[in-house]
Amino acid sequence: MRQEQFVTRHEHEWRQFEDWLQQRGDSARKARNMPSPDLPGDETIPERYRRLCQQLALARRRGYSPQLVERLQQLMQRGHNLLYRAPPPRWQRALEFLFAGFPQLVRSQAAAMWVACALFVLPLVGVFVLLQYKPELVHLLLDPQQIAHMEKSYDPSAEHLGRTRDSGTDWAMFGHYIMNNISIGLRTFASGLLAGVGTVLVLLYNGLTIGAVAGHLQHMGYGDPFWRFVAGHAPLELTAIVIAGGAGLQLGLRLIAPGRKRRIDALVEGGVIGARLCLGVAFMLLLAAFVEAFWSSIAAVPAWGKFTVSGVLWALVFGWLWRGGHGGGDAH
Repeated sequence: MRQEQFVTRHEHEWRQFEDWLQQRGDSARKARNMPSPDLPGDETIPERYRRLCQQLALARRRGYSPQLVERLQQLMQRGHNLLYRAPPPRWQRALEFLFAGFPQLVRSQAAAMWVACALFVLPLVGVFVLLQYKPELVHLLLDPQQIAHMEKSYDPSAEHLGRTRDSGTDWAMFGHYIMNNISIGLRTFASGLLAGVGTVLVLLYNGLTIGAVAGHLQHMGYGDPFWRFVAGHAPLELTAIVIAGGAGLQLGLRLIAPGRKRRIDALVEGGVIGARLCLGVAFMLLLAAFVEAFWSSIAAVPAWGKFTVSGVLWALVFGWLWRGGHGGGDAH
C-alpha cells in the first residue's frame, strides 16, 4: 500500500485520537472527566491505541517518510504517557470535577437548564407579585397550618428571632437541612423518568410554594426577618434545584426523543449525565445546609451584612458555573 493510501485510510482516526489527547490533556493535572460527544469514548481508546502502535510498526517496516513515522511516534508516546500514568488521588479528581467538570457539564446541558430555570423562577416571581395585590389567594396554595407556622416563625416581634439555640441544635438542624434539601434535589431529578413531566411538576410546585411563602410574608410586613434568613443559603439552594431540574428534563427528553440512538442507550446516557450532575447538586445542597444552619440562623447580623454575603455568594455561584473549567474546553 502506498503512503498516500495509508494516510487517507487512517487520517480521520489519527485526528480523532489527537483531539482526544488534546481534550484529556497530556498531564494528570489537566485531565478532564467529560470528553466531548464528538470525540471517541474513553472505552474505545485502548483499542485505538493498539491500532496506532500497529500502524506505526507498518509505517516503519514499509519505509514511509520520516515525517509520517515521527508523527505516529509522537501520538503513540503521548497516548502511552496518558494511558499508563499513575491516576491522580481521589481528592484531586473530586476537586477537578467540582471546579471544572461539573460547571462544564451544566453548560453542556444549557437548554435544559434554561427551561428548568423558567419553570421554577417564573411561577415564583409571578405568585410573589400577585399576592401583593390579591393576598387572599395564598389560601389556594398553602393550607392554614402552613400559613400559621410561617407567620409564627417570621413574626418580627417574636423573641425567638434572636439566636438562642446552642451549637448542638445547630448541628441537628444541619443534618435536617441536608436530608431535606438533598431529597428535594434527587426527587426533582428522578421524576424526569416520567417522561420529564414529573420534573416539570416538581419545579412548578416548588416555585409556586416558595413564591407563596415569600409573597405572603412580604405582604404581612414580615419580609425583613424572612429575607435576612433566606438570603445566605438561597444562592446555593435555589441554583441547585434548577440544576437538578435541568438534569431531570434532559433525562425525560432522551426518553421521549432518543433521536438515532436506541431508547435504552439514550436513557443510559441521560442517566449518567444526570447522576454526575446530581453529585454537584448534592455538594451545593450540602454547602447550602451548612450556611442555613450556622449563618442564616444568626438574627443578630444586620440586614446589610446578610445581603452583602448573599450578593457575594450569588456572584461566586454564577462565576463558577459560567467560567469553571473553561481552560480545559467545554463539553458540548
